[in-house]
Amino acid sequence: MNDRQLLRYSRHLLLPEIDLSGQDKLMQSRVMIVGAGGLGSPAALYLAASGIGKLIICDHDRVDLTNLQRQILHETAAIGRLKADSAQDTLRRINPDIEIVSLPQRASIGLLTKEVYEVDAVVDASDNFAARYAINQVCLKYRKPLISGAVMRFDGQVTVFDLRQQESPCYHCLFPESGESEDPNCALMGVFSPLAGIIGCVQAAETIKVLIGMGETLNGRLLLLNGLNMQWRSLKLQKDPACPACGPNRTRRSQVAIQSL
Repeated sequence: MNDRQLLRYSRHLLLPEIDLSGQDKLMQSRVMIVGAGGLGSPAALYLAASGIGKLIICDHDRVDLTNLQRQILHETAAIGRLKADSAQDTLRRINPDIEIVSLPQRASIGLLTKEVYEVDAVVDASDNFAARYAINQVCLKYRKPLISGAVMRFDGQVTVFDLRQQESPCYHCLFPESGESEDPNCALMGVFSPLAGIIGCVQAAETIKVLIGMGETLNGRLLLLNGLNMQWRSLKLQKDPACPACGPNRTRRSQVAIQSL
């Protein structure tokens, strides 16, 4: 760590839970963020500012005017650009010392299988069930920690599936595939913009904790936030012994077709 980096990360270095060794771990870490929208924006900004060595931003979509109310990675001039490319430019301005990789592609099983193998953690900031099941499937395959968040209207949720641990539940344990689940639609339902920032920031915090190994993560706990009364609830999560994705008798791969983010 050079003198400039010592100064940049000095407020982290003052924390005994992080210190030089923890910051060095962050600088050596590789994180994939799937989705550069409402959740991925704050998560990526704080992870970049915190000095994550390599950030991979995966999103095939383009910036639209309706995104700008909450997707703070992108500015008005970015309308029409690929979100992954716009995010890359913004994050490079935030921290030019780290590596930012733009992946303007759909999060297919093939792409995830190739990229997740190389990273230390995955932030799920996607907005549809098919992508979430696919991310969960690949993280299970490679035993990678998965930091999951979701927002709709005034409700937010966030948790960690630390799939390095055999007893950890997975996303499929929490949301079994029914074949009837409909993806949330912000265009129809709306979303309170600061709520995306709050949940995305929690995802960034949990990612840092996972990478350093500090504190107690949300593995095995689901945090729910009501943005109208600003009250949090915490629910315990347990591994489903009958889960077809992570249980001992898993017999199939996800049946949900992998769609766009």
